[in-house]
Amino acid sequence: MDNKKRMLEGRLYLPSDEILTKEREYAHNLLYKFNNSYKLDYYNIEELLNLKGKNYEIIPPIFFDYGYNIEIEDDFFSNTNLVILDEAKVKIGKNVLIGPNVSIYTACHPIDAQLRKQGYEYAKPVNIGENVRICGNVTINPGVSIGDNAIIASGSVVVKDVEENTMVAGNPARFVKYLDNKKDNEITQKLKGDL
Repeated sequence: MDNKKRMLEGRLYLPSDEILTKEREYAHNLLYKFNNSYKLDYYNIEELLNLKGKNYEIIPPIFFDYGYNIEIEDDFFSNTNLVILDEAKVKIGKNVLIGPNVSIYTACHPIDAQLRKQGYEYAKPVNIGENVRICGNVTINPGVSIGDNAIIASGSVVVKDVEENTMVAGNPARFVKYLDNKKDNEITQKLKGDL
Protein backbone atom coordinates (compact mmCIF):
# COMPACT_ATOMS: atom_id res chain seq x y z
CA MET A 1 0.00 0.00 0.00
CA ASP A 2 1.44 3.41 -1.01
CA ASN A 3 0.37 5.50 1.98
CA LYS A 4 1.85 8.74 0.62
CA LYS A 5 -0.13 8.41 -2.60
CA ARG A 6 -3.27 7.59 -0.64
CA MET A 7 -2.71 10.62 1.62
CA LEU A 8 -2.29 12.98 -1.32
CA GLU A 9 -5.45 11.58 -2.96
CA GLY A 10 -7.53 12.17 0.17
CA ARG A 11 -8.00 8.45 0.84
CA LEU A 12 -7.50 6.53 4.08
CA TYR A 13 -3.80 6.10 4.83
CA LEU A 14 -1.51 5.19 7.72
CA PRO A 15 0.60 8.15 8.89
CA SER A 16 2.92 5.72 10.68
CA ASP A 17 4.19 4.64 7.23
CA GLU A 18 8.02 4.65 7.13
CA ILE A 19 8.28 7.10 4.21
CA LEU A 20 5.77 9.56 5.69
CA THR A 21 7.43 9.34 9.10
CA LYS A 22 10.85 10.13 7.58
CA GLU A 23 9.42 13.06 5.61
CA ARG A 24 7.80 14.51 8.74
CA GLU A 25 11.00 14.07 10.73
CA TYR A 26 13.01 15.82 8.00
CA ALA A 27 10.54 18.74 7.90
CA HIS A 28 10.48 19.01 11.70
CA ASN A 29 14.29 19.12 11.85
CA LEU A 30 14.37 21.99 9.34
CA LEU A 31 11.64 23.77 11.28
CA TYR A 32 13.65 23.39 14.48
CA LYS A 33 16.61 25.13 12.81
CA PHE A 34 14.39 27.92 11.45
CA ASN A 35 12.46 28.42 14.68
CA ASN A 36 15.65 28.60 16.73
CA SER A 37 17.78 30.76 14.45
CA TYR A 38 18.96 34.18 15.57
CA LYS A 39 18.43 35.62 12.09
CA LEU A 40 15.46 34.51 10.03
CA ASP A 41 17.04 31.94 7.74
CA TYR A 42 14.35 31.06 5.21
CA TYR A 43 16.73 28.69 3.47
CA ASN A 44 15.90 26.11 6.12
CA ILE A 45 12.24 25.96 5.09
CA GLU A 46 12.30 27.24 1.48
CA GLU A 47 13.39 23.86 0.21
CA LEU A 48 10.15 22.36 1.54
CA LEU A 49 7.54 25.08 1.08
CA ASN A 50 6.23 26.02 -2.36
CA LEU A 51 7.00 29.72 -1.93
CA LYS A 52 5.78 30.63 -5.41
CA GLY A 53 5.79 34.33 -4.79
CA LYS A 54 8.12 36.92 -3.41
CA ASN A 55 7.99 39.29 -0.47
CA TYR A 56 7.03 37.01 2.39
CA GLU A 57 7.67 37.19 6.11
CA ILE A 58 7.14 34.30 8.50
CA ILE A 59 7.62 35.06 12.19
CA PRO A 60 8.75 31.94 14.06
CA PRO A 61 7.81 29.62 15.43
CA ILE A 62 5.96 27.95 12.59
CA PHE A 63 5.01 24.29 12.40
CA PHE A 64 3.96 22.04 9.53
CA ASP A 65 4.06 18.31 8.88
CA TYR A 66 5.53 18.06 5.37
CA GLY A 67 5.81 21.51 3.79
CA TYR A 68 5.62 20.30 0.19
CA ASN A 69 1.81 20.48 0.32
CA ILE A 70 1.85 24.22 1.13
CA GLU A 71 1.74 26.77 -1.72
CA ILE A 72 2.26 30.44 -0.83
CA GLU A 73 1.93 33.30 -3.31
CA ASP A 74 3.31 36.91 -3.22
CA ASP A 75 3.14 39.30 -0.27
CA PHE A 76 2.53 36.82 2.53
CA PHE A 77 2.84 37.57 6.24
CA SER A 78 2.30 35.24 9.18
CA ASN A 79 2.72 36.16 12.79
CA THR A 80 4.05 33.83 15.47
CA ASN A 81 2.76 30.27 16.12
CA LEU A 82 1.33 29.40 12.70
CA VAL A 83 0.45 25.68 12.54
CA ILE A 84 -0.34 24.04 9.20
CA LEU A 85 -1.07 20.31 9.20
CA ASP A 86 -0.52 19.82 5.49
CA GLU A 87 -1.48 16.22 4.79
CA ALA A 88 -3.42 17.66 1.82
CA LYS A 89 -2.76 20.78 -0.26
CA VAL A 90 -2.94 24.17 1.43
CA LYS A 91 -3.03 26.96 -1.17
CA ILE A 92 -2.57 30.53 0.03
CA GLY A 93 -3.17 33.35 -2.46
CA LYS A 94 -1.48 36.73 -2.84
CA ASN A 95 -1.47 39.37 -0.11
CA VAL A 96 -2.60 37.15 2.76
CA LEU A 97 -2.04 38.34 6.34
CA ILE A 98 -2.20 35.80 9.17
CA GLY A 99 -2.30 36.79 12.84
CA PRO A 100 -0.71 34.93 15.76
CA ASN A 101 -1.76 31.46 16.90
CA VAL A 102 -3.53 30.43 13.69
CA SER A 103 -4.06 26.74 12.91
CA ILE A 104 -4.87 25.36 9.47
CA TYR A 105 -5.80 21.67 9.42
CA THR A 106 -6.18 19.25 6.52
CA ALA A 107 -5.90 16.02 8.53
CA CYS A 108 -9.11 14.16 9.36
CA HIS A 109 -9.84 11.04 11.38
CA PRO A 110 -12.52 8.50 10.48
CA ILE A 111 -15.77 8.40 12.43
CA ASP A 112 -15.45 4.60 12.56
CA ALA A 113 -13.71 3.79 15.85
CA GLN A 114 -12.10 0.62 14.49
CA LEU A 115 -10.40 2.54 11.66
CA ARG A 116 -9.18 5.16 14.16
CA LYS A 117 -7.88 2.39 16.41
CA GLN A 118 -5.88 1.04 13.48
CA GLY A 119 -4.32 4.49 13.01
CA TYR A 120 -6.00 5.54 9.76
CA GLU A 121 -6.38 9.17 8.67
CA TYR A 122 -7.49 10.99 5.55
CA ALA A 123 -7.08 14.60 4.44
CA LYS A 124 -9.01 17.40 2.71
CA PRO A 125 -7.37 20.44 1.05
CA VAL A 126 -7.69 24.05 2.23
CA ASN A 127 -7.78 26.99 -0.19
CA ILE A 128 -7.28 30.60 0.89
CA GLY A 129 -7.92 33.28 -1.74
CA GLU A 130 -6.18 36.60 -2.34
CA ASN A 131 -6.23 39.63 -0.02
CA VAL A 132 -7.48 37.57 2.92
CA ARG A 133 -6.98 38.66 6.54
CA ILE A 134 -6.98 35.88 9.13
CA CYS A 135 -6.90 37.38 12.62
CA GLY A 136 -5.35 35.82 15.72
CA ASN A 137 -6.39 32.52 17.31
CA VAL A 138 -8.30 31.29 14.25
CA THR A 139 -8.75 27.61 13.41
CA ILE A 140 -9.44 26.60 9.80
CA ASN A 141 -10.76 23.06 9.43
CA PRO A 142 -10.17 20.53 6.62
CA GLY A 143 -11.85 21.04 3.26
CA VAL A 144 -12.54 24.77 3.71
CA SER A 145 -12.18 27.38 0.97
CA ILE A 146 -11.93 31.08 1.84
CA GLY A 147 -12.85 33.54 -0.89
CA ASP A 148 -10.88 36.61 -1.98
CA ASN A 149 -10.92 39.69 0.27
CA ALA A 150 -12.48 37.83 3.21
CA ILE A 151 -11.76 38.63 6.85
CA ILE A 152 -11.82 35.92 9.52
CA ALA A 153 -12.30 37.59 12.94
CA SER A 154 -10.17 36.68 15.97
CA GLY A 155 -10.99 33.42 17.70
CA SER A 156 -13.11 32.05 14.85
CA VAL A 157 -13.38 28.35 14.06
CA VAL A 158 -13.99 28.01 10.32
CA VAL A 159 -15.87 24.79 9.52
CA LYS A 160 -17.39 25.68 6.13
CA ASP A 161 -16.53 27.77 3.07
CA VAL A 162 -16.32 31.55 3.40
CA GLU A 163 -17.66 33.74 0.57
CA GLU A 164 -15.45 36.38 -1.00
CA ASN A 165 -15.81 39.95 0.30
CA THR A 166 -17.32 38.83 3.61
CA MET A 167 -16.41 38.88 7.28
CA VAL A 168 -17.07 35.85 9.46
CA ALA A 169 -16.72 35.46 13.22
CA GLY A 170 -17.46 33.02 16.03
CA ASN A 171 -17.37 29.33 16.83
CA PRO A 172 -18.45 28.04 14.45
CA ALA A 173 -17.66 31.02 12.21
CA ARG A 174 -20.77 32.68 10.82
CA PHE A 175 -21.42 35.44 8.32
CA VAL A 176 -21.18 38.92 9.88
CA LYS A 177 -21.32 41.27 6.92
CA TYR A 178 -20.37 41.96 3.33
CA LEU A 179 -17.21 44.03 3.00
CA ASP A 180 -18.02 45.94 -0.16
CA ASN A 181 -20.88 48.07 1.19
CA LYS A 182 -21.02 51.86 1.19
CA LYS A 183 -20.38 52.31 4.93
CA ASP A 184 -17.20 50.23 4.84
CA ASN A 185 -15.98 52.19 1.82
CA GLU A 186 -16.60 55.49 3.67
CA ILE A 187 -14.61 54.25 6.69
CA THR A 188 -11.79 53.09 4.44
CA GLN A 189 -11.66 56.45 2.66
CA LYS A 190 -11.53 58.26 6.01
CA LEU A 191 -8.63 56.06 7.16
CA LYS A 192 -6.80 56.66 3.89
CA GLY A 193 -7.22 60.40 4.46
CA ASP A 194 -5.12 60.04 7.63
CA LEU A 195 -2.11 58.86 5.60
